[in-house]
Amino acid sequence: MLMRDRGKLVIWPVYLDRTRTRSDGRIISKKKSVREPELKEIEKAASKLGLNPEVEEDKAYPRSWWEVSGRVMVDKTAPKSYLLKQIAKIIKENREGGK
Repeated sequence: MLMRDRGKLVIWPVYLDRTRTRSDGRIISKKKSVREPELKEIEKAASKLGLNPEVEEDKAYPRSWWEVSGRVMVDKTAPKSYLLKQIAKIIKENREGGK
């Protein structure tokens, strides 16, 4: 097993997904979350925040191992919950702006 990258955070799409419950893995509130975020949207938002995102499309969230959703690795510059809220906010803004 490989050692996790120090100074990196894993962001699974489920963390930001409004359609998922907390027990499914959603971390931020429904009010701040977005509906079915895509890896590209998360990557774009993380880039805008200067977090050097690395997309790993072939990964599956451990709680739903049968569903390959991918994940995004970002630099840890702030607490995870804060970064997730910022990423969700940017995704919402991008969606409202018509991408």
